[in-house]
Amino acid sequence: MTTGKYAFKRALRPFSFPVALVTCLVGIVQAGLLRPARPVDAALVLLGGVLLQAGVNLINDHADIRLLRHCPGRETWVQAIRRNFRAGLCCFLLAAVIAVYFVSLRGLGFLGLCVLGLAGALGYTIAPVNYKNRGLGVALVFWLMGVLMIAGSAVALGAPLTLTLILQTVPVSLLVALLLLSNELRDYEADLGEGLGTLTVRIGFDAAARLYLMLLAAVYLWTALLMLLGMLPGALWVLPSLLLALKPVRLLRAPQQLRRPLTPATARLLLGFGILFCIALVDPLAL
Repeated sequence: MTTGKYAFKRALRPFSFPVALVTCLVGIVQAGLLRPARPVDAALVLLGGVLLQAGVNLINDHADIRLLRHCPGRETWVQAIRRNFRAGLCCFLLAAVIAVYFVSLRGLGFLGLCVLGLAGALGYTIAPVNYKNRGLGVALVFWLMGVLMIAGSAVALGAPLTLTLILQTVPVSLLVALLLLSNELRDYEADLGEGLGTLTVRIGFDAAARLYLMLLAAVYLWTALLMLLGMLPGALWVLPSLLLALKPVRLLRAPQQLRRPLTPATARLLLGFGILFCIALVDPLAL
């Protein structure tokens, strides 16, 4: 029996790496607007973010071990899950080494952010917390892999934790939550059959699809609000990313067998919006 969806490459979910790259990049740009950052430190922030994302992905299936108890030939799957889980812990360990370096530079306040992020990452699928299976994944990913990752990246490079910085994290953080929601929508039928308690399973596909559209609209409405408040003068730079939103919106109503590209399409939207958002932060037309 093959390892199937528990194969290392599939468990690693490289399509989700734009989450770490974009969120860390936004934090780096935020910090760079306030004080120059050493390129080595910026690279370490990016590496730490990718390692944390990889770790979250690799431990993601750990809760499935309980669901596989009565499956024939489950040993191969369980071994693959446990192997991926160990690899995920190694990723967390390497990310922790990078975090210790920044703690030595920024102090115990940054340590608190790191501990909060690590606790949230481990609680994603590990019992007894397992907030993914409690329908809390979308909301908590917004905070942990969005707001906290962006703000943590900026603070690691010496930026103060201000209200403006926090408010600037919201549009990209909403897209991070949207990426997870797209994954739940793509896998809705399979998750329902396996008895998983994701948000989409709990509220139903149609309600989750409406939530997807609401979150997508909120991304651009919040960006407009930042512009009105003078916190993002270059907000118009993000408008071309609307073109990347067309495909995932169409796929929301596609039948199950044609819905597979929904998550990669949402990841491309996140990546495109994130890059344009960084340009909006710098606003080269105003320089």
